[in-house]
Amino acid sequence: MLFRKIESLIENHLKSDSQKVLLIDGARQIGKSYIIRHVGTKLFENYIEIDLMQDFLGEKLFDKVKTVDDFYLQVSMHFGDKMKQKENTLIFLDEIQTYPVLLTLLKFLVKDNRFTYIASGSLLGVTLSETPSIPMGSIRKVRMFPLDFEEFLYANGMNNLVISSIKSKFEKLESLEENVHNKFMDLFHKYLLVGGLPDAVNSFIKDKNIHTIREIQTEIQEYYKADASKYDNERKLKIRRIYDLIPSNMENKKKRIIVQEIENLKGKTFNNYSDEFDYLISAGIALNVQAISNPVFPLIESAGKNLLKLYLNDVGILTNILYKNNIRAILDNEKSVNLGSVYETVIASELIAHNHKLFYYDNRTKGEVDFLIDDYDTLSVVPIEVKSGKDYTIHSALNNFVHNDDYKIKKAYVISNDRIVKQNDKIIYIPVYYAMFL
Repeated sequence: MLFRKIESLIENHLKSDSQKVLLIDGARQIGKSYIIRHVGTKLFENYIEIDLMQDFLGEKLFDKVKTVDDFYLQVSMHFGDKMKQKENTLIFLDEIQTYPVLLTLLKFLVKDNRFTYIASGSLLGVTLSETPSIPMGSIRKVRMFPLDFEEFLYANGMNNLVISSIKSKFEKLESLEENVHNKFMDLFHKYLLVGGLPDAVNSFIKDKNIHTIREIQTEIQEYYKADASKYDNERKLKIRRIYDLIPSNMENKKKRIIVQEIENLKGKTFNNYSDEFDYLISAGIALNVQAISNPVFPLIESAGKNLLKLYLNDVGILTNILYKNNIRAILDNEKSVNLGSVYETVIASELIAHNHKLFYYDNRTKGEVDFLIDDYDTLSVVPIEVKSGKDYTIHSALNNFVHNDDYKIKKAYVISNDRIVKQNDKIIYIPVYYAMFL
């Protein structure tokens, strides 16, 4: 079984006296149902799992449910013998977005206090934004992501002792020994190919067959497109067009979305597609990075919506699109291949998986810095530059940024392939695998 860091969060919530239902939100095929099932069967004698999407496509038992009593009656049709007491009965509502009324009903189920509940959904972000009566006091929404690099390391045989010792090195700004560095770089490059979708990771561990891994990634990518089509018929073509444009946009110098390219129509602005962007982000299949022109803490106060960068939610899907079955582009460090967008996708995924909101610096005269994050310990902004090539010490925009007294920058990171950790004034150079500790 794959180690997922969210497991302890789920377990602690279910063991607590919380009066809120935990909602696990996230894109499809990232392991939400699996990890909830694992924890639920471990903690509860009576575990009830209801796949509401399957119900919608089949019996439609929950289609007309409006009240708590209606809900209990429908559950009892298949699970009446397991409906015991709150402390030993867990009801898992999977794909709850299928019936938005059940999100509202959660408040009353919690108040009735008869059983313990947990829920998940592939499009919860979208559904909640469109649900007029959200029981905010009764739910705790947590977003789940594909496996990050640390979880990938665990899947490939690393243990907590190794990870802890590496983290200690990072905190002391110490470099790894060359043989250890080479091992981590090897696994990092394989992570670029495999990504963090559980089915792809399991396939890699079992068979090491890139063809099979790519088939899995292609299928899941098509799932994401199908979701967009199914839930928003009027805007489906524009949503799919924006999604398909993400890889090519990332190859551009600025990497941000050019709205005129979506339909090849002049005069269009971001506001014409704001709903489509919100859909992709809320569905969890795209990661958004907002532009900042005045980078002071907290960043959210000066975030702009009109200059937006989008990254795919999984680096394996990206490398499948870019390189298909050719693994040499990544594993052999082909000089003709620029991995800049691939590296940036990993860093975006790492940062957002560690609960950072993503921003970037954009200034017409002073240049662009890849990522900005808030540092709540020092109440300052931390700029991050990502470099995939050997010229990682060349970064004029970052230099100007950290030396601007108005921004009050205390430290910055340059992430690269180089093994040596070093600090030059405010800029700290770290190897790319250390990003898992940011």
